[in-house]
Amino acid sequence: MASAFGHGIAAYGLGKLFPKSVMTRKVYTLGLLSSILPDLDVIAFKFGVSWDSMWSHRGFTHSIFVAIFWTIILLIFFHRKDKFSSKSKLSIYYFLATVSHGILDAMTNGGNGIAFFAPFSAERYFLPWEVIQVSPIGIKNFFSKWGVEVLKSEFIYIVLPSLGLVLIGNWLNKKVYQ
Repeated sequence: MASAFGHGIAAYGLGKLFPKSVMTRKVYTLGLLSSILPDLDVIAFKFGVSWDSMWSHRGFTHSIFVAIFWTIILLIFFHRKDKFSSKSKLSIYYFLATVSHGILDAMTNGGNGIAFFAPFSAERYFLPWEVIQVSPIGIKNFFSKWGVEVLKSEFIYIVLPSLGLVLIGNWLNKKVYQ
């Protein structure tokens, strides 16, 4: 998996592509949480769920189905009274922030791949570019030489592209969304 830092930075960069008028602190916070949410599945290890199960890490919670479902939940509970035009933008942002987790994990050089199509298929996928150093599971393991290698690869493959999204978003907000 990519680290929680990498997932959060990607969600922030994606958020910058949307009009400032819809991107409130609440929306950024929910986007950050959405980008980390899929890793709740590591709890499955505490219950003895095997790595190859759809209910294990990088399984069901990393799927496109969950990203859609989670987006709907956020809209119902946090944006019930918002205008339709805002809701449509927010739905795209929340979906992208959530699904970006699986996409980034599918770009790592370890693990079992991502069950993008769960619950309809348990098959797992990697993207052709496995360039991000897989992050260790657990905070203690992260603060090690391995964690430093993760941060270095995430700087190149997550932070720099996210900075590009921020620049594009700033341009859009000055020239297009005005």
